[in-house]
Amino acid sequence: MVYRLVNNGKVYFLGRPRRFGKSLLLSTLEAYFQGRKELFKGLAIDALEQEWKQYPVFHLDFNTGNYLNDGTLEAGIKDKLSDWEKLYGLVNDNPDLAQRFQKILHAAHEQTGLGAVVLIDEYDKPILDVLDMDFHVEHLGKTMTLEEKHRNILKSFYATLKGADADLRFVFLTGVTKFSQISMFSGFNQPKDISLNREFEGICGITQKELVKYFFEPIKEFAEEYECSVEGMLELLKRKYDGYHFSKRMTDIFNPFSILNAFDQMDLGSYWFKSGTPTYLVRLLNHFDQNLNELIGKYYATPQFDDYKADVEMPLPMIYQSGYLTIKGYERDTESYLLDIPNNEVGEGLLTILANNYLKTKE
Repeated sequence: MVYRLVNNGKVYFLGRPRRFGKSLLLSTLEAYFQGRKELFKGLAIDALEQEWKQYPVFHLDFNTGNYLNDGTLEAGIKDKLSDWEKLYGLVNDNPDLAQRFQKILHAAHEQTGLGAVVLIDEYDKPILDVLDMDFHVEHLGKTMTLEEKHRNILKSFYATLKGADADLRFVFLTGVTKFSQISMFSGFNQPKDISLNREFEGICGITQKELVKYFFEPIKEFAEEYECSVEGMLELLKRKYDGYHFSKRMTDIFNPFSILNAFDQMDLGSYWFKSGTPTYLVRLLNHFDQNLNELIGKYYATPQFDDYKADVEMPLPMIYQSGYLTIKGYERDTESYLLDIPNNEVGEGLLTILANNYLKTKE
């Protein structure tokens, strides 16, 4: 799957819920482009790839930053640029982040003779962290929200990738929200969105086939702990953590964060939900004055849930993209998707969110 991805396209975007294996995917791509053949021994790609070239890789991870603080975004980018400039013997003589990055990409291409690989993890987190917050700052001589400032910085930074096209071999961005409505990529060739692509539906997460093949022993141990059969344990795991679908083919995908934690703890806990509900989603739902149940178990056209629109009047896209709803069916005649709660863990978590919101309104 990775081999097809890197050899059939150049610029991609993948949207998946938080803690769904996006960072691991980027680490895999990084290892591949660094030519680390030994890490892929015995896998299909080991036989498919013949050259194993060592490309210059630029991995930018926005996942760990706390972007509620003004200046965090710029500082994080500057630190990475400084490291890369030292690596390629460049002098930092330009305050413009985008121009510095473009110069780095060109130098990497020129010095190695190979196009640069750019991997950006959680590209939208600096915006989601401050979404719908009335926090104003000064930027470029203007007063604006911190969200708007972050949007402007990232739009300029990502536009670099268009100007540096000749120096690029491969670009991959991950995030929670789809980019089409964010207006951050207007200066950049639109990435190919594979979020609903059937060919790559299982690129993150764990399919049932993979679960049984690679985790049979933990499942067996789990069954002994719960005093049930392996088949019974598999059914319990499916009801609790399975049920995600990312294309009309409807391949079942397990939540990897929850299933791996369950094996580690030997307990059917709500690990994904307890790891934290995104604050941007909580803020959105706090303003939503209709019954959330009215959105669940209905058919929708793709733009109704797949496009980014952080709208308190219609929070469906954010709820879906955050992983609290998933595809449960496809109607070919109307080209519409049935959206519903993925599994018991998410269902129980949604009830908790709704109960908390209800109690807040009563206070």
